[in-house]
Amino acid sequence: MKKITQFFTALLASFALVCQAQANEKISLLLDWFINPDHANIVVAQQKGFFAQQGLEVEIIEPTDPSMPPKLVAAGKGDIAVNYQPQLLMQVDEGLPLVRVGTIVGTPLNSLTVLESSKINKLEDLKGKKIGFSVSGFEDSLLEKMLSDVGLHKQDVELINVNWALSQSLLSKQVDAVIGTLRNFEPHELNLEGHQAKLFYPEQYGVPSYEELIFVVQAGKQNDAKIAKFLTALEQATAYIKQNPTQAWQDFVSYKPKELDNELNRRAWKDTIPLLSDNVRKLDKDLYQQVAQFMLDSKLIKTLPALDRYAVEVGQ
Repeated sequence: MKKITQFFTALLASFALVCQAQANEKISLLLDWFINPDHANIVVAQQKGFFAQQGLEVEIIEPTDPSMPPKLVAAGKGDIAVNYQPQLLMQVDEGLPLVRVGTIVGTPLNSLTVLESSKINKLEDLKGKKIGFSVSGFEDSLLEKMLSDVGLHKQDVELINVNWALSQSLLSKQVDAVIGTLRNFEPHELNLEGHQAKLFYPEQYGVPSYEELIFVVQAGKQNDAKIAKFLTALEQATAYIKQNPTQAWQDFVSYKPKELDNELNRRAWKDTIPLLSDNVRKLDKDLYQQVAQFMLDSKLIKTLPALDRYAVEVGQ
C-alpha cells in the first residue's frame, strides 16, 4: 500500500509539473550577439528558474546576423530583442516600430583602445595615426566628438574598416588604435595575448553617457503582462548574481559549459557584474533626451522623436 501511495504521489507531482510547463507563457528573446557575460542576468534567470517562477518559458536565440534581432521584433517575428540605445534611435528614425522597455547595462561599454606599448599616451597623440572600426555611423560620430574635444578633426586620422577583428588588427599593427572595443572584454583579450591595453572612454571626451544594452519590443506590446514578468525575473536574477557572484558564475557557465567556461569570460564576468542595472525598468529620461540631441546634432537622425514614442518605464 505504501508503494502504491508513493507511486501516485510521484505521478501527481509529475502531472503538476507538466501542467505548469504547459501553462507557462512563451517568450522569444533575440540576443545582440553570442552569449557572453553581458547576458549574465538573462542566462542566470533561465538557469535558476526565475523566468519559470514568473510563469514564463523563455527561448533564448543567438543571432547569426547581429543586425537582425530588432528588425525581426519590429516585424512581430520575436517578442524581445537586446539592442543598443543609439541604434534604437536610428532604427526609430528609419520608421521601425520599437520601444525600449528595460536596461541591461546602463552605461557605455564602448571605448577607444591602444596598446600600452604604443607611444599614444593621450588622444592628441592620435594625429596622423590609423584607427580601426567595425560599424560606421554612431562610432564615427563618437570618434569625431572625442577628437574634437582635444582639438583634432576626423581628417587628422586615417579610418580603416577592420570588420570585427578589433584586437587582431591592433596586435598585427594594421592600425594604431581601435574604436568600438568593449571595456569589459577586449582589454582582457589583449592581456591574454601578452599585451596591456590603454583605454579612452567616450563619456570623458564630450560624448553624453548612454545605455549600452537595452531590451526593445514591438511598439504597442510594451504593456503586455508577460513583459513585466520578464523584467521582474531579470531583476531577481541581477540581485541574486550580485549577492552570490561566485555561485552565479557556475550557474552562468552551466548553460553552455564548453563555450562559456574559459578565462576570457571569467575575467569579463568580474568586470561586467557591477555594471548590470539593478532596476531594469528604470528609464532615465534626461539621459535619453541628451543622447537623442547628440545624435540629431551629429546628423545620425533626421528629427528629434518624442521620448514616449520609443522608451517607456514598464510597471510591476
